[in-house]
Amino acid sequence: MRDPAAVRLTFRREEPATVAILADVHGIVAPLEAALRDVANVAPDAVVFNGDLVNRGPDGVTVLERIESVPGPRVLGNHDDLMRMWVARDPALPTSWFDDPFWNANGWAAERLDRSGWLERIATWPYSVRLEVEGGPVALVTHGSPRHYREGYGPHLSDATVSEIAEMHPVDLFVGSHTHRTLDRTVGRRRVLNTGAVGTPFDGDPRAHYLILRLDGRGWRPEFRRVPYDRTAALASFERSGYLEAGGLAARIHWLEAATARSLLTPFLMWRDEQEGVALDRASWRRFVRERAGRIVAPDEPGAEVAARSGLLGPD
Repeated sequence: MRDPAAVRLTFRREEPATVAILADVHGIVAPLEAALRDVANVAPDAVVFNGDLVNRGPDGVTVLERIESVPGPRVLGNHDDLMRMWVARDPALPTSWFDDPFWNANGWAAERLDRSGWLERIATWPYSVRLEVEGGPVALVTHGSPRHYREGYGPHLSDATVSEIAEMHPVDLFVGSHTHRTLDRTVGRRRVLNTGAVGTPFDGDPRAHYLILRLDGRGWRPEFRRVPYDRTAALASFERSGYLEAGGLAARIHWLEAATARSLLTPFLMWRDEQEGVALDRASWRRFVRERAGRIVAPDEPGAEVAARSGLLGPD
């Protein structure tokens, strides 16, 4: 990974400051618009976009055009980088992905970003932003951890792992995203925060989640913001754009994740890896759903009704 101090924002300790950190928009513009309206009301001193702004949703180009007017650094996330790697046919990616219809959604998003000229700009984004207070605490903002953008801060990250990261990168506050779930945890004298996701939270609350950091005499204080938005319009864009039809099963699972605010693709892939001779197709998805009956989306959760109508949680 690149130097974790690639971008620095410096603040004076005696002056209050506010930083907004938004991440995991995943190419869905409606929640981003709602979050940015809320950010405008907060009027922060700085805004950081902490990665995964594109892919998994249909509006990647529109999302990047929308944040173009918002000053502040953009941090490279794994899905942002995946778009570049996809177009370049990077050997780090499994060659089977490019011919497997299941992964058509990646190709659909990457091709549009490539044609619009955004991939060259995405490739220049840093891996981290360092928030420095003169004579005070230092916060390190990364999409995952400073070790890798796929090492997310979540409930399963052990204290020992946090201590290892802190030994390698001795700052006071770590801020990450990637897991799509908010987190506020203290390990020793280090504090670890997760912003949650603007586009597809995975905790059952479909509102757009982002983080505000407020600097005062005690250091950085977090405030987790949750903003409602027009989810009907957001879900409709998946079909109107042609993404659902061209992107196949993976695109439909991404739609279902946005509808339910639940992680579904990763559990499906993990389940499939445990099977023998199982393809990534509708038949295996239906089997996965049957075996996970009642454990994917609870009937009383937001989005459960629209998910049930989709046919993706029941037999075709």
